[in-house]
Amino acid sequence: MLLPVATLGGVVVWQHSYGLREEKVSLRHDGKLLDGVLARPTRGEGPFGLVVFVHGDGPVDATQETFYRPLWESFARAGYASLSFSKPGVGGSEGDWLDQSMTDRADEALAAVAWARNRPDIDRRRIGLWGASQAGWVLPKAAARDPELQFVIAVSPAVNWLRQGRYNLLAELERDGATAQDEEAALRRRETTLSLLKGGASFAEYRAAVGDIGDMTPARWAFIARNHRSDATADLRAMRGTPLLLVLAGHDVHVDVAETEAAYRKSLPAESLTVARYPDAAHSLVDHDLERSDWRLTATAVLAPRRLYTDRFLADQARFVQQLGTGREAP
Repeated sequence: MLLPVATLGGVVVWQHSYGLREEKVSLRHDGKLLDGVLARPTRGEGPFGLVVFVHGDGPVDATQETFYRPLWESFARAGYASLSFSKPGVGGSEGDWLDQSMTDRADEALAAVAWARNRPDIDRRRIGLWGASQAGWVLPKAAARDPELQFVIAVSPAVNWLRQGRYNLLAELERDGATAQDEEAALRRRETTLSLLKGGASFAEYRAAVGDIGDMTPARWAFIARNHRSDATADLRAMRGTPLLLVLAGHDVHVDVAETEAAYRKSLPAESLTVARYPDAAHSLVDHDLERSDWRLTATAVLAPRRLYTDRFLADQARFVQQLGTGREAP
């Protein structure tokens, strides 16, 4: 028994050992300390290009519970370091991420870029942003304000908060086999919620109006009230010219990828936009079939974390940033 157990343990350790040099870093922004990680390639002292990570929704730490590391490793192989800070109130970061607007988040991303430009091991001409999901409202806003950014990688981004919410609601109802009556009830509840948001209702008023509030909290209600009018269209138009890789999943129940692609193509010059589609992927870019099986998902996360992501995703992103400096066509 001991040999198989030791062998399995060795496989787990090996699979979770990445070709990176990680350094704990910190940034003081808006009076609060943010705790983060700078992950550099294993060889050389730079200056390296840099990918600054912008998180999606939720209380995300700097490593996304280690699941960013396969991405960092792929960028490192292309000669790029990666920089990620825990959201306010997560890990060692001060503050509360639920107090933020999308503008606040863009300010934070640009503060990370400015911090990195002062490091001798980072090439200030080769800094870009990577972001997923909710970052779709942050990336264009930040890039529109900093034309020196080399690139943006937008993974499963939405464009309009309200339309995205409706799409997500209906897609999940369909996935779960809801009846027509269930759908009608959910849409009525949604209209009530939107009316309350439009009227500036308090959390107590929301709770009284809808009854069962699920996992909604006063802080989450305030976050939604602050951000529910978000729309990336104007910011996309304002960032014209920055090379952008748009990553779309074939099984995305959170974001209407057809609407997203149409909006990006309408707003950005064709020569600056690269679209990468992954038909077998879910919103997170994890393989859809894998995500639907709890035991397979857990086993893969433990035994082969790089294989969580759908085929080609890691390699395509690394190739995109690598080819920006060579003048060759991106994938």
